[in-house]
Amino acid sequence: MSFDTRDFRSALGKFATGVTVVTAREGEENHGVTASSFNSVSMKPPLILWSIDKGAYSLNAYRNAEHFVVNVLSNEQVDISNRFARRGEDKFAGIAIEEGIGGVAKVKGAAAHFECRTWNVYEGGDHLIIVGEVVRYAYRNEGSALVFHNGRYAVPEPHPLLLSVGERPALNGRLGKHLLYLMRQALAAYRSDFYPRLGSLGVNDNEWRILTLLADRGPQAAEALAERVAQPQVDLEDTLDGLRERGLVGPGEDGCIRLSEEGQALSLRLLAMADDYERRLFENLEPGEVSAIKSGLGRVIERLGAPL
Repeated sequence: MSFDTRDFRSALGKFATGVTVVTAREGEENHGVTASSFNSVSMKPPLILWSIDKGAYSLNAYRNAEHFVVNVLSNEQVDISNRFARRGEDKFAGIAIEEGIGGVAKVKGAAAHFECRTWNVYEGGDHLIIVGEVVRYAYRNEGSALVFHNGRYAVPEPHPLLLSVGERPALNGRLGKHLLYLMRQALAAYRSDFYPRLGSLGVNDNEWRILTLLADRGPQAAEALAERVAQPQVDLEDTLDGLRERGLVGPGEDGCIRLSEEGQALSLRLLAMADDYERRLFENLEPGEVSAIKSGLGRVIERLGAPL
């Protein structure tokens, strides 16, 4: 059976993982790379593993390293994940670090650290599988770890079935008036009804976000685009590769991602589809009610400090 690489990656993306930065040291130089392939192997002895692409610039540093550190990123460290997923820059500039085992850098503020001695290195197709023996570890009880799911960053939440209910309170419809509940219900219903319609124009939800953002905001640097669509840089590049192959996006004169003429035409169709869907969704509401919903949500987003 032959595999389409992007489709296979999408299938693997259904398995939610944490996000780590694995660090090592070669001479006086620190190395770091974003990895979601981290996993436990054994309790006795305490072994973990992760894998690195054989095309990685720092492959030999990790292949030959005596020690390495797995930094499990916290929910607030999306920018660090994106930085260490890129090539060609001083990844540690401005990053708060401390010295770990063998002089290897540890990222401050991480949800957990696993300081390892390299146990073995195995061949794994186009990757090397690196097994480490955990020598020291530490973790924070406060906060939560960053999650990767469906090609995007996500946040972990307790499953509703596992939440303690306690004594049944007299709700009297209180939940149905709670902003967070209403927003989540509305978003889930909107997505489940609108996203399948994108297939009629041959795009998925990740491609929809990129195309419509570029149509609305103009050319974007890859870093800014990744932040706005909440995709890690490596997965954004995978989505962009598919759009490039179809001639929908290309590089601008300043290196920013821009829409081609075909991409612009498709994006306008997508936005027209979204406008029509919204118009029919709100057709039973008065214009003032629609305006109040949108302006109110805009003020909430502004108050929470998130970008529009």
